[in-house]
Amino acid sequence: MPIYCISPDGCWAIVNDFRRSFAMHPETGYAGLEDPFSDQLAPEKSGIWKMDLRTGKSELIVSLADVVAIPRERGYSKNAKHYFDHLLFAPDGQRFVFFQRWRGEAEGWAFSTRMLSADADGKNIRVLDPYGRTSHYNWRDSRSLLVWMNHPSHGERFYMMNEPDASVVPFATDAMPKNGQPSFFRGGRWIVSDTSPDQDRLQHSYVYDTKMRKRYDIGHFHSPPEYTGYWRCDTTPKVSPDGKKIIVDSPHGGNGRQMYLIDISLIVG
Repeated sequence: MPIYCISPDGCWAIVNDFRRSFAMHPETGYAGLEDPFSDQLAPEKSGIWKMDLRTGKSELIVSLADVVAIPRERGYSKNAKHYFDHLLFAPDGQRFVFFQRWRGEAEGWAFSTRMLSADADGKNIRVLDPYGRTSHYNWRDSRSLLVWMNHPSHGERFYMMNEPDASVVPFATDAMPKNGQPSFFRGGRWIVSDTSPDQDRLQHSYVYDTKMRKRYDIGHFHSPPEYTGYWRCDTTPKVSPDGKKIIVDSPHGGNGRQMYLIDISLIVG
C-alpha cells in the first residue's frame, strides 16, 4: 500500500507524513529527512495531508493527536509512538481508509494497528477495526471492503466489511486462507491476491472468481532469503485496466526486484 493516494478524479491526493513513516517503519517511508516531531508520541502537526494536484496547495486534515484522542477500549502500551499508513480512497472518492499504527514497550519491534475511515476532507472519522491486527485490504465498491483482520467472530482471515457500520462476514475461507494483498477487477467479480513466502520461500499469486467461487494460481515465485523483513519484496499483484493482465513484483530471477507481466485472458475470458 502507498503512503499517498490519488483521488479517482485525479485532482486530489492524500499524503501521509513520510518523514515519520520512515522513522517508524522504513519500508513505507522515505529516507533523508528528519522527523521534526520525533520526540512526540502523537503530534498535533503530523498526520494526513490533502494536496490539490493542480495548485500544490496542501492542508493537514487528520492529525495523529486527533486520532489518538478517539477512545480505544484497550488503551495503548507505555510510550507508544503513533504514525499513519495504508491510505486508500473509495472508488467514488467520498471517503478514504487509513491505518493508525503504534509501537510501544509492549510491541517491541512490532506494531499494533487500528483501521479507520474518514470523509475526503478528514471529517466524520469512523473506527472500522479496533482489534489491533488489521493487515491488507482493498475496496470492492464505495461501501464495502475486503479486509484481512483478526475479528472476535471467526479469528484471523479475510472478511467482507460494510464500511458504514463496520459489520463483517468471513470471505472465501477455503480459497483464500492466507494473508495477502488483494485487488478487485472492475466490476468486482474477480480478485487478484498473493501470499507471503511459504516454507519453500515461494510466493503464490492467484486470481479468484467470486461468482464461481474458484481460485486459479497464476505464479509461484521464489523469494531469496536476503529479501526478508523490512526489505522483503511482496509480489503485490495488480490488474491491468482491461482486466486481462497481471503485474507482479519479484526478485526470483536473480537480477533484483523486477516487474513481470502475466497474461490471464484465458482464465478471465
